[in-house]
Amino acid sequence: MTSPDHARTHFDPAEMGTGAFYRVLNSVVVPRPIAWVCSRDAEGGHNLAPHSFYTVACVDPPIVQFTSVGRKDSLNNVEATGDFTVNLTPEALFEQVNATGTDFPPDHDEAEQTGVTLEDSSVVAAKRVAESPVSLECVLHSTIRLGDSTVVFGRVVHATAWETVVRDGRPRIEELNPLARLGGNEWATIGELKEIKRIPFSQWSEDPSIGQALRGE
Repeated sequence: MTSPDHARTHFDPAEMGTGAFYRVLNSVVVPRPIAWVCSRDAEGGHNLAPHSFYTVACVDPPIVQFTSVGRKDSLNNVEATGDFTVNLTPEALFEQVNATGTDFPPDHDEAEQTGVTLEDSSVVAAKRVAESPVSLECVLHSTIRLGDSTVVFGRVVHATAWETVVRDGRPRIEELNPLARLGGNEWATIGELKEIKRIPFSQWSEDPSIGQALRGE
């Protein structure tokens, strides 16, 4: 396989402003899944907000993480009450998910403002999104402060999914139709599905044609 000869543009975070380099990172770390975080404050009021810096942090115990850029209501609430839910963001709720990112004052209920239904969770006190096909119920594990952001780690104590989206023991991507974030104001859907098995080394070593095909030989 020959390497293409492309001229490169260089981005130096030490020379660029924070906002400018942030836009670069947002454009290349893509697509990003969205944690639709529902949390509650000390008085019992609920907040619903999308966070696109989100992933699995640990398998055993099961832990997910999302990042609060700045001190957002989600972070304040989780630190105050110790639990939250992460709800999958389906394509059908595109406008509602986007709207819950509006900078509403803390006393405004994003779910109520955007027509999203919250329901009681199975284990934690924070509510979950009724219209979301999958919800993870989490208790606060820990937080890490990194510069202007805080990474929130939540131990998943319960997961629930609509029966209609589960097949062969797991939620199926073609039934979930999740949204993902890209750069700027760009979003994405799953598009074309590709499926491929990982090649064990025993097969790789027994069949030289596998590597030859990949190397274009």
